[in-house]
Amino acid sequence: MSPTPQQRRAARHQLGADPSASATRRGPSGGRKKPITVEAIISTAFGIVESEGYEALTMRRLATALETGPSSLYAHVVNKEDLDELLIGRLCAGIDLPEPDPAHWRQQIISVCTQLRDQYLRYPGISRAAFAAAPSNLDTLRVGEGMLAILLAGGIDPQAAAWAIDSLTLYVNAYSLEVSLADRRLGRSDDDWVVSRDELLRRFAALPGTFPRTKRYAAELTAGTVHDRFDFTLGLMIDGLPGSRRDL
Repeated sequence: MSPTPQQRRAARHQLGADPSASATRRGPSGGRKKPITVEAIISTAFGIVESEGYEALTMRRLATALETGPSSLYAHVVNKEDLDELLIGRLCAGIDLPEPDPAHWRQQIISVCTQLRDQYLRYPGISRAAFAAAPSNLDTLRVGEGMLAILLAGGIDPQAAAWAIDSLTLYVNAYSLEVSLADRRLGRSDDDWVVSRDELLRRFAALPGTFPRTKRYAAELTAGTVHDRFDFTLGLMIDGLPGSRRDL
């Protein structure tokens, strides 16, 4: 008897997925097309997200792209959440984790967060798949293990380090989602919602006197790129950790 999707999922978590494992196609086209594999599912899903955005990724849309029915997909994935876990795990597999260095731990943890951000930004909105999901994929857990090792090497209290990982990844997820949403607005034909910095400065200058600080510090409020703000926020979070110290 073939393993159930749940058994396949459990095997992936324990031993890693076998991308070559395939399921027989069902329906009149069965046998005339390439078999469905975990690798094919992941690759096709990423293609949909890259071209259409994460919101377009449904099991039905994925099945259509693979020229099969949803039932063929369920031979490999339990549900959409399982697919999400595979996608986030694949992105996490591309993160380079350094050997923890007490002298450079701050730079190292920022590098990991930046790599994760850049992975998410390759696929518009995909960081949404990481929200409210307990990490169980081995590749995802590998990143958490690496971040914990770096923070502990920096002298961070274990409990603070554990919660810091949650806070940092939550910020990276939210930041990446916001940037994806902003980029989508920029790509829309009705760009009335897109406001340039110059236009924002003009609007702030035209505010009534009941907004004295906003008017006075308009340049500061609108300064910097989104990545500048990303680096600033990471610095605030990391430097505020109990026992944290800057690179030596």
